[in-house]
Amino acid sequence: MPSEPPAGIRADWQPHLALGVTGHRASNPSFAAHSQAIAAALEALFARIDEIAAALPGTRGTLRLHSLLVDGTDQIAAELALTRGWDLVVPLPFGADLNLAINAHPATPADAASLCRGEPAADPTVEARAAAIRAITARAQLFELADRDAEVERLWQASLADPDDRVAARAFEALASENVALAGRVMIERTDLMIAVWDGLVANLPGGTGHTVTTALQMGTPVLLIDPAAAGSWTILTRPEELAHLGQRDAGGAPDCARLEAIIRGAVVVDGWKPSQLAAEVWKPRSSRFFGLYRRIERVFGGTGGALGALRVDYEPPEAIASGSAAGLLQAAQTMPGGDAQVARELADDVLPLFAWADGVASRLADAYRSGMCVNFVLATLAVIIGLAYLPAGLGSAKWAFAGVELLLLAGILALTAAGSRLGWHRRWFELRRVAEYLRHAPVLLLLGVARSTGRWPQSGGGERQAEWPEHFARHALRDVGLPRIRLSRAYLRKGLAEVALPHVTAQRAYHTAKAHRLETVHHRLDRAAGTCFALAVASVLAYLTIKLGGMVGVLPKEWASATSALFTFLGVAFPTLGANLAGIRYFGDFERFGAISRVAAQRLGEIETRMTLLLSGADEALTYAAVADLLHALDEAVVGEIESWQAVFGAKHLALPA
Repeated sequence: MPSEPPAGIRADWQPHLALGVTGHRASNPSFAAHSQAIAAALEALFARIDEIAAALPGTRGTLRLHSLLVDGTDQIAAELALTRGWDLVVPLPFGADLNLAINAHPATPADAASLCRGEPAADPTVEARAAAIRAITARAQLFELADRDAEVERLWQASLADPDDRVAARAFEALASENVALAGRVMIERTDLMIAVWDGLVANLPGGTGHTVTTALQMGTPVLLIDPAAAGSWTILTRPEELAHLGQRDAGGAPDCARLEAIIRGAVVVDGWKPSQLAAEVWKPRSSRFFGLYRRIERVFGGTGGALGALRVDYEPPEAIASGSAAGLLQAAQTMPGGDAQVARELADDVLPLFAWADGVASRLADAYRSGMCVNFVLATLAVIIGLAYLPAGLGSAKWAFAGVELLLLAGILALTAAGSRLGWHRRWFELRRVAEYLRHAPVLLLLGVARSTGRWPQSGGGERQAEWPEHFARHALRDVGLPRIRLSRAYLRKGLAEVALPHVTAQRAYHTAKAHRLETVHHRLDRAAGTCFALAVASVLAYLTIKLGGMVGVLPKEWASATSALFTFLGVAFPTLGANLAGIRYFGDFERFGAISRVAAQRLGEIETRMTLLLSGADEALTYAAVADLLHALDEAVVGEIESWQAVFGAKHLALPA
């Protein structure tokens, strides 16, 4: 029975607009001199963003503001966002207590220790700053990078105990800046637009506002830049090279609201596409009995055994994947030390069923498209062979019947090609397969808080905006889950890497290795079969000429040539036709290039697998979020690279006449 679309793709699905904010601290002279103007500018900007989002077609999900929540710009923006009913998501560079303690700026080790234990500070000024942070974080969704807290706290306490020890201070500042920059990257990966309050003076301090702005632009995320001295006149940057032109801008110019609207619209709307179009796709539990020829060719020429066995494939029902193939993954997700139960539930209820659904629909469409093209080649071969079969059969008087069958076969080619074009088998397969592949490795990324930044998602390259919807949908489907609300520990990292990421990489590496071998075998065997057909054609022509020549010189009876003329004419046409169509199937299927793509993917995944194994078996202090995130980004690049290569090969191969 067909399955209802999972909840993640119903017609009322709503994408989320996600913003990020970074800016000067309250102690920055530029901020302190213009704090009220900055607050007013942010309030007006947020109101304008709300107006733009509300005016877009369709309904929108709740806006999200991402912030590191340090004092000054971050806290002002956070309060404004909460007042507007936006979600506040905070990737903290440290555990919540340590983050609060550092940002409350205690002057003594005693107050620092108290705040780290979750106790109030003795200094009322310090405690007031701490209370302000507590009030905001209590209403935020926290992702705490606490894996190096012990090391950070030790260095911080050493620097507080001896303010003149510059070695201790520099060690703490370097590690803290590294963590802040890492949290900033986590924020940037989840935003459509970064809002930055920055005077443009310092850009090389890791974790600082200028560094965050530069990183965002390098990652393809546009930045709305507010100069504290001219807060009402912001500008939008999209390239890191534009930073070199900040001094040339008109400080009194009007904000570019049209560009802001275009960025927001581009982030949440795909013109010509809406979720109801995806929800209209029908999932079925089994592959089609009529479109199995491509898989039959793979089985016959791939040497995998069972060449004549049943070909129909049962697809895993979306509602059964949580207790089926993904049971081990979900077991690990549900037992992560200090894990977020909500993320595990969303994986089980939304993400994995959506993957199974998209995978099943894409597989059926692939069968229809690829088998349809192979059927066209077979029908073309049969049309030629049957059209001439009256010759060796000696049924010249019944030639009209053979011609009639040939006409029917040619009509079948035209009908199948028209059906494939009208039903969009190629386009729909491409779109659904991209969705499925993005979602296949999504649980690994989601559980460990890693994402592909908005500006680094692949472009369709097809010239049609509508073709970009799979990337748009996948990005927002993963954003729906969001960052896990966890206090990230090394135990969490170890389990996620060992029981979620590594098994996934190992399985995918083995799959691509086997696929590469199978497709390369298909290519070479089809090549040999096509070559054999041409060799037989040459042999048949030579045989006829030998018989003819033998009759002419009296070695063979002359009547043999005339008696076998029709047969050899038939063979001389049939063998090249069969060989040409086998070569056509080989060309259309591009088995060798697909095998090469899988071979490269297997090699890249094998390297990632080795690196993961080394990290897990190494010193515990080396197992950091930064190291794990780098590996997962490498995995993401490998997956997306394989998708892009696959599209480059098959993108232009639409269902067409075999001519």
